[in-house]
Amino acid sequence: MGKFCSRSWWREKWEITWKNTLVTAAILTGVTVVAWLYHMLSAGTVNIVMFYTVALIFIPRFTRGYVPGIVAAMVSVGCVNYLFTYPYFSWDFSMKGYPVTFFCMLVIAIAVSAVTSYTKQQSGILASQEKKLMEAEKEKMRANLLRAVSHDLRTPLTGIIGASSSYLENESLLSEEKKREMVRRIGEDANWLLNMVENLLTVTRIRNDSASVSKSLEPVEEVMVEAVRRLRERIPEAKVKVSLPDEFIMIPMDAMLIEQVLINLMENAFYHARSSRPMELYAAVNGTAVTFYVKDYGEGIAPDRLESIFDGEATTGSGEADSYRGMGIGLSICKTIIAAHGGEIRAHNHEEGAEIYFTLPGEQEKR
Repeated sequence: MGKFCSRSWWREKWEITWKNTLVTAAILTGVTVVAWLYHMLSAGTVNIVMFYTVALIFIPRFTRGYVPGIVAAMVSVGCVNYLFTYPYFSWDFSMKGYPVTFFCMLVIAIAVSAVTSYTKQQSGILASQEKKLMEAEKEKMRANLLRAVSHDLRTPLTGIIGASSSYLENESLLSEEKKREMVRRIGEDANWLLNMVENLLTVTRIRNDSASVSKSLEPVEEVMVEAVRRLRERIPEAKVKVSLPDEFIMIPMDAMLIEQVLINLMENAFYHARSSRPMELYAAVNGTAVTFYVKDYGEGIAPDRLESIFDGEATTGSGEADSYRGMGIGLSICKTIIAAHGGEIRAHNHEEGAEIYFTLPGEQEKR
């Protein structure tokens, strides 16, 4: 293992050295050619040093370490002395001002190399920290999602198994009304499981590497109408008051994913608000962005859950709706989808219930 690491270390050092050498040589050669052309056309040597000074600024930017800049400074002074100072193509270390020129160019090289190296180091540290934060966030979301899955899927599965077993064991003792009630509950549980599977499959459409989605310009009105239609197919008794935008709006999105978000939000509002009043779905334009709102008139969201409601944590409410259909998976997936679109999702309580809204950036705001 030690030999392998040693070979890898030497191989990396060798590659860095070769890259530094080639980049330094290329830049100095290019600057020398330009300086020579300038010298031939102007027959002057006053500004030749400035060409090499520019090279000393660029070399640390494209190389690693201090050595390339220091070597470039020495070579630059030598080129000025040998190629562009009379008598040409000969060395003259006794000419006036030569030590000052050499010292100034050396200071420039060291200073620029130090600043560039520090900037690169800080950029690497920031990139590493950002990567760690993203990984930690992914792990947190994954853990919360698993907890939500265990909570939101176990209950309907238990219900299906229990109801079907009771039906088979006590079929002759059950009334027709009771049988229909048990079959109805089995159907509801099966539909709820299907919804959860759809949500989990939705996440797989989001690329894990870039955490982004394939977007195209879609009309906001059609997405809202289609989401309501799909909700009513799933929950015929759901009442939704839709307010469409006054103007025709198109924004970049994955229409099916945004429809899934709206369905999840409206479904949560239906089951958890416990209100006979219709929920509201509307959209508002904010510059080039569009904000979608789902507003209910029910019990609202517990204040201590407003900040963590999208983290995928399973609910443990005492009511039937809370224990039967937790909000964990659906809202966690909503957050994942909206984040992949470069938007934000929030929740708050109003005087008569709760409201969840999310914003999708327009073309000029894409991240």
